[in-house]
Amino acid sequence: MKTPIIEKPLPFSLSGVGLSWEERRQEGKALRRKVPRESHAQWKPGRARLDPLDILHANNRGRQAHLVPLRMGRMAASPFAFLRGSACVMARDLAETPITALPVVIDGDAHLNNFGMYGTPQREVVFDLNDFDEAVYGPWEWDLKRLVASVNVAGRQNGLNARERAAAVGRCVTGYRFNLNRLQQMGVLDVWYLHAYPGRNNPLVKVDPKSRAVFAKTLAKAQRTDNRTLLLKVADRGSDGSWSFREDPPILTKVDDATRDKVIKGLNSYAQSLSPERRFMLSRYHVADVAHRVVGVGSVGTRAYLVLLFGNGDADPLFLQVKEAVAPAHAPFLPKIPGYEHNGKRVVVGHRALQASSDPMLGHTTIEGRDYYVRQMKNLKASIPVEFLTGVTFNFYAWGCGSILARAHSRTGDPARISGYCGNSTVLDDALTQWAESYGDQTEEDHAALVKAIRQKRVKADLASPETG
Repeated sequence: MKTPIIEKPLPFSLSGVGLSWEERRQEGKALRRKVPRESHAQWKPGRARLDPLDILHANNRGRQAHLVPLRMGRMAASPFAFLRGSACVMARDLAETPITALPVVIDGDAHLNNFGMYGTPQREVVFDLNDFDEAVYGPWEWDLKRLVASVNVAGRQNGLNARERAAAVGRCVTGYRFNLNRLQQMGVLDVWYLHAYPGRNNPLVKVDPKSRAVFAKTLAKAQRTDNRTLLLKVADRGSDGSWSFREDPPILTKVDDATRDKVIKGLNSYAQSLSPERRFMLSRYHVADVAHRVVGVGSVGTRAYLVLLFGNGDADPLFLQVKEAVAPAHAPFLPKIPGYEHNGKRVVVGHRALQASSDPMLGHTTIEGRDYYVRQMKNLKASIPVEFLTGVTFNFYAWGCGSILARAHSRTGDPARISGYCGNSTVLDDALTQWAESYGDQTEEDHAALVKAIRQKRVKADLASPETG
């Protein structure tokens, strides 16, 4: 296993003379001689590639053992579900691919389902990245390759043929290049001000009627999804006026008093990670109940708690997710950044670095020696139903995710250098289209190996509990 050469961020300094964006773009263009764009087209597993099932087995260590079969069962549901849950497998594969040594804060898990809608502190709904458990400082191309692989695999699941998958991946990479080309000339602060509002007209691209309808429907759902609507779905009010969670095992389960006390103690420590004014706001709430809640695919087995709090009476609920943050999938292949040893803090920094607007309740804590981060559970959130997209709608969504990823990378990286490397032609698009198709084949093979292992009872799997939101 080779270790990619990614330098640590330089010490902070405002001295020195900066190059123009045109000069930096030329530097990026010059990188093509060292790492040709065509070199990204190749994916072929080496003879030393580890068995993906062994990688997953190692990744399951430290998780709650009784939930590991649920994780494996959810990954077995489809090749796309396998891709979603196997960031650790893909991280090792990506470490064997060419890199440009142009680092940014990467999401680390930028597949199609990790984009969606959520509410800003101003209570407007935006479209953006929304999962940062794997966020690290690393090569921008690792995020883009994971994204296009997900486009290819989701396209297969949706019935797209090879030509249609190639078109969708091409649109995704075009969206990435298109937005970089725009952002490279903008002021740094202007880039940080950018938001993608799904309910407004976009002057950058003409949206087809079908895609507009899908986004409008998802936006309407997001606008209806908040703490008050969640309260009625997951909790009951007792005859004594107290509220408690409604059990729905294995997804939502009660915790014992000792665990409840530890989570509340962790929240008291979490408050210190908030800014002073937000601590004042949080202090007006009190905890009503705590439960364990299973979410997602790759996160299953990690410790995640849902906490119900009330502020100004029963009409003022607040749900906080207290989620364990473990070492990111790419960590073994990247240098350690001092100051970010706490994985909860790392995830929080990833949130704030990549999202245009972050949850005001975002923070981190430690419970029994384990790292956690905290955020609102429902914050005007909704996801595009990727499994139902085809044709122009699927292509537009792929384009939008590529465009958003470029904006996210531009917040901590240099869009001029990356844009100079990517260029204005379709060379990179064509290369990554070929790569995504090959890695799509790989994902199907890895998924089939998991299904076979489950059938032969070499891997325990709970196939009866599908993923929920």
